[in-house]
Parts: sequence; structure tokens; C-alpha cells
Amino acid sequence: ILRSALKAYSHAPKAQKSSHLTAIISALNSYIPYLFALSSGLDGKPVNGEEIDVILRQEVETEWKSLLAASDIVTLPRKGGGVGRGKKGRVKMKGIDAEVVMVLTTLATVHTLMAREQLRGIYTSGNAFPEPEARTKSIAGAMRGLLNANGIHVYLSSLCASLTTPTGVESGGNAVQPPDLSSGVQNGLAELAMAEATLLAVLKDDPYPATVTQARDKNDKEWMVKAPEIPKVRAHLFARLCIAAGEHAGRAEALFSSSSSGRNAMKVDEEIIDYSRNLMRTARAKACRFFGIDEELGGETGKAIAWLRGSRKELGVSLGTNEDGKGWTKGWGKVKKGFEEKREDRRIEKGGEWGVDAGRLDEGRVVEMLEKKWVKMNDTINTQLIPPFEPLLAGMPSGREIHSSTPYVAPELGEDVLGSMRAPPDPDDARALMNDDDSSEDEAPAAGGLPGAFPNRTPSGSAANEYY
Repeated sequence: ILRSALKAYSHAPKAQKSSHLTAIISALNSYIPYLFALSSGLDGKPVNGEEIDVILRQEVETEWKSLLAASDIVTLPRKGGGVGRGKKGRVKMKGIDAEVVMVLTTLATVHTLMAREQLRGIYTSGNAFPEPEARTKSIAGAMRGLLNANGIHVYLSSLCASLTTPTGVESGGNAVQPPDLSSGVQNGLAELAMAEATLLAVLKDDPYPATVTQARDKNDKEWMVKAPEIPKVRAHLFARLCIAAGEHAGRAEALFSSSSSGRNAMKVDEEIIDYSRNLMRTARAKACRFFGIDEELGGETGKAIAWLRGSRKELGVSLGTNEDGKGWTKGWGKVKKGFEEKREDRRIEKGGEWGVDAGRLDEGRVVEMLEKKWVKMNDTINTQLIPPFEPLLAGMPSGREIHSSTPYVAPELGEDVLGSMRAPPDPDDARALMNDDDSSEDEAPAAGGLPGAFPNRTPSGSAANEYY
């Protein structure tokens, strides 16, 4: 059932892939308890308080696609065709623990994909803009999914640390371990999920991204009635949360990079390393923006603009020679930026691979809007000097955590299910048991007397020699 659900998802068009996620997670939840029962039986561990014996007649071998491996790794050929450079085939793995790792990694990936689908509606500019309650509900659901993925990866990190030998394919005659079975990679995925969950906790109360998205919505008519209301935010707290998210993303990037250089280890795909790096930049840019909002609320408009320029630096946006903040890009750069924004909007609306830049484009729109607004205010109302942003970035405080990791708890089969799974006795064992029963019946009269006779009566004499 799980294999069929994964095949249906793989062969579905991009716009329809999200409709298969529910079937995949249902199949996983049905398969995982049996998988853990089999693993516990092979390790001699009790299941639901009952010891079960599993006889291993042949070593377990499974095949999975390693989505975290680099695309230039040559792996096993697909059925009906070879696997060349740039294509990913199935990776043959040995051992029940490898199957557990790959199945749980799939479960964590599905939780992450479902979280992305819940966030798609709040970033789509072509449809009706969601209400605040619906937006908060979508963000909260996505945050739960990312925290579930974090707990699974934390569990897998400790499980992969117990794998002592490579359990991967033969590449050039040597056994190679896929990155999915690496403790460092699983720990990096846990850090990445925690970073995104922390940023979602900030996004839930951050009004500026929603304001920018609403301003770009062609179907929005609210601007004809009133200007968008932007409530005050807890800027300093949100800034420290963003710093913590950036620290998580930075650790994820380091773990992915270090896992690729290990012995007998496949190289991690550069796309996930780039995504971690972009997420770290986005988180630090958000922190700078919130520090700037805090300064602007306190009347320090010059320092607030400096924080925004520091945010541009973190995003990797070129500051250029124009330091008055009256324009970010000119000429071909502005046209190219417009093409990128329209392409990302089409990806979100059509269900494509959106968000690969980890939110750098959206954060850049918010910073651009605020900088233009504050520079205009500073030039017309209260002219203040704009200090350099380098000392501000160097003096950023430490991060603050808001979530804690909850390790995944392996499900167990019920007693009724275990009872129905019991195999019939082996014929040889049953025959031996019957022979033991027969021999015990033959010896019973000698120990306890003849059946129906008086106690202590022995069959030593015949009836003629007995006296009554």
C-alpha cells in the first residue's frame, strides 16, 4: 500500500501532488507499527510488554531513492533503463534499521510538505486574500507539522548513530552510506525544521509580509476604502527569535557540509545546503528589520534605516552607489527583479517548486517597502544622520528559543494484533512435543500407581499372586 501511494505521488503532475499526501501519511501510519514490531523482535526487545521471537532466515534488503544525495551520484539502475549522471536511482540497503530510517524520513518529509501546502494560501497573490483567522490557523498548522518533522529527525539522529557499518550501495567496489543514514544529516534536518518553525512563530504576528502580499494582490479592493492598518509588534523579542532561527539554519548548513566529507559517505545535494544558507540569511535579515522597527518606534529613524541597510547586506542585496534609499535597482536589474517576482508568483499559484530561496525574495520586498517609507519620512520631517550598519551587525545579541524538541515515540502494536500475527507451530516442533507427551503418560503410572487402584499400589505382581 505504501509503495503504491508513493508511486502515485511520484507520477502525479506537480499541481496534483499535494492531494496524495494524505494517502501517503495514512499508509505510513499503518505500516510503521508493524515495522517497529519486526525490528523489536529481531533485537529481542518486548513489544507492548510481551516478548516475541522473530526468526531471521535471510538478511533484510530494501531499495529506496535517496533524495538527499547529490544528483551526480551513479546508483543502481532503474527497471527498464540505465542510470546516468544527473539521475537518481534506487539505493540498495541492508538491515531492518535502514528500512526504519528511510520510512521515518519519508514520514518527516510528508509532514514538511503538508506544512508547505498550508502556507501556500497566505503567499498567493492571485486568489482572495485570507482572513486573519484563516491565516493564523494555517501558520499554526504548518508549525505543528514542522515540529513533528523535527521530533522524527531527532529520533533518527540517535538511531543512525548506532549504525556502525555502511549499509549502502556498491559504488566502484566500495560500500557507500547514503546521506539519509547519516546521524549528522538527520541532525541537520532537525535543525532546519526547528529554524523554519521558529520563523513561523514570528510570521504569525508579523503584519508586514501580509501587507506586502495584499498590496500586490490584483483582486484586493481594500486600498480604495482605507489604508492597511499595521499594528505594533514586539520587535525586540521577534528579532531575538529570528537570530535563534538563523543559528539553527547555520548549524544545519555546517552539518550538511561536514557529512559530505566523511569516509564512505555520499555527497549531500547542494540544493539543500544552499537552502540552509538562504534560510540563515533570511532569518538574520528579519532580525535586522525588527531591530529597525524597534528603533523607528522609539523615534530613531536614522538608526532604523541603518538596520534596514544591514538587512539588505544579510540578504546579499547589493547596496550600490545610491545611499539615499530612493531606489534599490535600476535599469536591467529592476527588470530582472520583476521577472523573478512574477516567476515565483506563478510557481505558488500553479503548485510548482516555490520557496526554494527560503523567503529571501519576500523579505526583500518588505525591507524595500520600509526603507522607501522611512527615507522619505527622514528627508521631509525629522532629518537624522544615518550611521553605518557594520557596528550594528557586529553587536547583535544572542538568540532566544521559543520551541523545544520532542523526540518521536515509536508506536506499538496492540495485544489483539500481536495475537492474530502469531504463526502456527512448526511441524517438527509439534511432533517433538507430542512425543514428549506420550512418554510422560507412559511413565506416569510408575510414579503414582495404577489408574483406579489404591494409593501406593505398584504393578510389580500379577493378580494371581495378590491376596484379598
